[in-house]
Amino acid sequence: MFNSDYKLGCDAHKHFSLFAIRGPNGQIVDRVRINHFPGAIQSFLSQFPEGTLVALETVGNWYWIVDEIEASGCIPLLAHAHFAKKMMAHIHKTDKLDADGLATLLHNGTLPSVWIPPGELRDERELPRTRMAFSRIRTMLKNRTHSTLAKYNLSLTEASDIFVPKWRPDLLELFDRLPPETARCAQQQLDLLDTVQDHIDQLETHILAKVKITPSIQLIQTVPGPAKVLSIVIDREVGSIDRFPAAKNFTSYSGLVPKVSASAGRAYYGRLVKQCNTYLKWAFIEAANVIVRHRHHPNWRVKYVAHLYERIKRRKGHSVAVGATARYLAEATYWVLTKEVPYKEPPYWRSAAGMSAASLSQRQARA
Repeated sequence: MFNSDYKLGCDAHKHFSLFAIRGPNGQIVDRVRINHFPGAIQSFLSQFPEGTLVALETVGNWYWIVDEIEASGCIPLLAHAHFAKKMMAHIHKTDKLDADGLATLLHNGTLPSVWIPPGELRDERELPRTRMAFSRIRTMLKNRTHSTLAKYNLSLTEASDIFVPKWRPDLLELFDRLPPETARCAQQQLDLLDTVQDHIDQLETHILAKVKITPSIQLIQTVPGPAKVLSIVIDREVGSIDRFPAAKNFTSYSGLVPKVSASAGRAYYGRLVKQCNTYLKWAFIEAANVIVRHRHHPNWRVKYVAHLYERIKRRKGHSVAVGATARYLAEATYWVLTKEVPYKEPPYWRSAAGMSAASLSQRQARA
């Protein structure tokens, strides 16, 4: 019935998908609604020749739909939902218009598609992504505990991290000075924090045992900041560096460029863009924070990234400096993966490694 000249657009929802079939002449020949149950999409698409293109938006449940499209012999193309809707330029929004629009963009060769990682990589990505989710919970619990103590003017001024085992007895003494119900809540937060930390430790052990350390991961580890786990996160989210034509494309994909609003020769640079790979953005910002925490150590203060953070911090503040440092790390990661060579300090900065601490401080002050 059908040949390989047919193009399909799929508007997927939680319980069903609407497929629009566009013929060789560019006209919609049929629309079919497929209810979601195992094998239904694969069975429907099996009537099309192997290699038929199927366009699908980046909805939350696309993993299993892509699996069924591939199992049927068709080729899934994942459309960037935001750009696809702009290109469709529909005033109204209906399932029929969305499915037709995807099929039209596919037929015209203008579908704004994004990379689909292989199934095995999609599965492995869940390990570091879950660790990231746990880390956010850990940060939230720590911040809430700090806030609780601050309400009653309590703190451990001599402790850089009040949650390490060394300071646990002192932290519990502070809890005893809180009002009864507040102390009870603070203790429950601390218990939950210990549980979350235990799950993070178990997950990190499994990640390091499960994920094979590849040459690309080893190259990423040469960049200042990313250690074993963060380098795995970056490697799994990047997939193939060849899909980025330039470093600026990679930093934009990582969400480490500011939003620009320019008119009449005047430009305003806002916050970092939100439409990006949030996992890569988190990984590079975490790596930048590693540099911030260790920048005063003798082994770190002679590195260019520590100087970069300090220089921008003096001019723009901590948050902007962290973002700029993270962007530098992303650019460095792009080049080490593209050129397949370990990270090296910038040529104009290498001489600083041999400078004395006093000379280096004077150089940073002049910068």
